[in-house]
Amino acid sequence: MLQFHTVSKIYGPGCTHCLELTGADRGRSICPRCESIVAVNRADLTVRRNEVLGIVGESGSGKSTLLQLIYRDTLASSGHITYDGIRNREDQPLDITDADRYQERLLRTRRVAMIYQNPRLGLNFDFSAGGNIAEKIIAGGEKRYETIRNRALSSMETIELPIGRIDDLPEGFSGGQQQRIQIAKALAVGPDLLLLDEPTTGLDVSVQARILDMIRHLQQKMGFAMIIVSHDLGVIRHLTDLCVVVQHGSIVENGLTDQILEDPQHPYSQLLVSSEL
Repeated sequence: MLQFHTVSKIYGPGCTHCLELTGADRGRSICPRCESIVAVNRADLTVRRNEVLGIVGESGSGKSTLLQLIYRDTLASSGHITYDGIRNREDQPLDITDADRYQERLLRTRRVAMIYQNPRLGLNFDFSAGGNIAEKIIAGGEKRYETIRNRALSSMETIELPIGRIDDLPEGFSGGQQQRIQIAKALAVGPDLLLLDEPTTGLDVSVQARILDMIRHLQQKMGFAMIIVSHDLGVIRHLTDLCVVVQHGSIVENGLTDQILEDPQHPYSQLLVSSEL
């Protein structure tokens, strides 16, 4: 289980008024006193094992920052994020906001994986497709060359890329194929939680559909939890069971995906859904 406990992220100097003067109720994410950006404002969120959660909101709402806080691409300004896939020295769920270097490495190499919108953030373009997958397998603790190679080949088969291209550089693959390599790399060590930040933005519609179907199939087969950020409500409808709506860094609505998309209660959720119709 992953839980956010009143988590906030402020970019800038910050002041004692930032959280009170920003958020959905205030209609802004920039503090009028110190001009800091409040990307996440006192978020409470729970993701359980095997759940698939969607996060929606307009650009700049803070939805991607929520993923970055879990993966420690950025650090929270306040609050706590607890994750029971790793235990601390007191045998309590790890507080990701207070993880040491060893715990962070364990989190990012074995327990949680990220799929970025831009493949260049998730792949090393100086390594081959197989080399990228192998990098994750090695970080997960495997040292035997033959085992690493075979697992990389198996991962490429899983994401339906020709194994004969295992030694090709990512630059030679299409955008959709690069995303598939990212997925293979992320899942190579069997994480408990997969984070996806706009994974199909910029891809052709037909390519999007194939990748989304593949992700959903792998999630059902492997049983990991997922959190997916998207501005596309069609993606959220296709992939997720639960959904949260974010505005100006605040979570304004959460519940079953079908319920929110069919009968949104918050005015901002209603606006998002009506804009898609």
